Amino acid sequence: MALTLNSTKEELLQQLILHRSAVARSRSKFSVMMIVSFVFIYINSIMFFTLLSKPVFRDTPRYVLFAHMLCNDSIMILFTFLIGIISYIHRPTKAMCSLIMIVTTSTATNAPLNLGVMSLERYIAICFPLHHRELATTKRTYVAIAAMWFFGLVNPVTDSVYSSIFDPDFFFEQVECGHETMFRTAPWQTLFYQALNGLYYVTVTLVILYSYIKVVLVARSVSSDQKSAGKAHRTLLLHFIQLLLCLNTLLYGHIIGFMAVMLSYEVYYDVRYTIYLLVILLPRCLSPVIYGLRDEALRCVFMYYFKCALSKVKPSVNMH
Repeated sequence: MALTLNSTKEELLQQLILHRSAVARSRSKFSVMMIVSFVFIYINSIMFFTLLSKPVFRDTPRYVLFAHMLCNDSIMILFTFLIGIISYIHRPTKAMCSLIMIVTTSTATNAPLNLGVMSLERYIAICFPLHHRELATTKRTYVAIAAMWFFGLVNPVTDSVYSSIFDPDFFFEQVECGHETMFRTAPWQTLFYQALNGLYYVTVTLVILYSYIKVVLVARSVSSDQKSAGKAHRTLLLHFIQLLLCLNTLLYGHIIGFMAVMLSYEVYYDVRYTIYLLVILLPRCLSPVIYGLRDEALRCVFMYYFKCALSKVKPSVNMH
């Protein structure tokens, strides 16, 4: 009898230690995610303010598109972090989760579409320099941004409306926030989601490849501006790399679903957390470095504001 009580106490003690260890790991992961998220939202905010600080940035299509990219990525980082907070405290209702999913899904879709439009702008600037000011206007840039949000909202809004109509527990049932748990109730939803996203990514890939090839051909031309063409060539290559990183976001749900079946509960959450940092968070955090700091005109003004405007002389913008 005494042996049984001792073994029971040891088992309870081991369970308590494991529980406390799991809670500690969960808190440390949450802290890392919070710090990384807010550091990069802070950097994005300074870069965004930098773009608003000069009329030349506000009126140039490529800087307007870059500002939209920063804003879009910051919203996605903020709302994915919000999902983590809500899930950490308690499971939200489907209605609350669907509102968050609408924002995160649309911003995830906007990212590759924005890259496609940025590639077209560089293609026009290099291949049709005399018509660039006429074709790539600020007004058309804002129309393109509005179109991105329209296409980005099609999938999540369709899923949310369908679920709210045909799911009687939509406003009351508590779930873990995610596409698979929220919206993939009907076969046509999965097919529609995959087909539309596939169409977006294939279209953007073709646009970037076409623009890249055309710019490379122009760069080899003797009569072209070699410096501008070379910069555009490198920028389009970065667009393609960024697109591959965005593609990982599309595959994130499939990877997570596969791991949920194959791995144990503890290992699954550890691996899911790591993949989230590498696939969701990291690509969004690279945007200021890839596109902002390599731009000489933008970098000087950014560093001025990043240092809290301690310098007495405000830098001027040298566009070239």
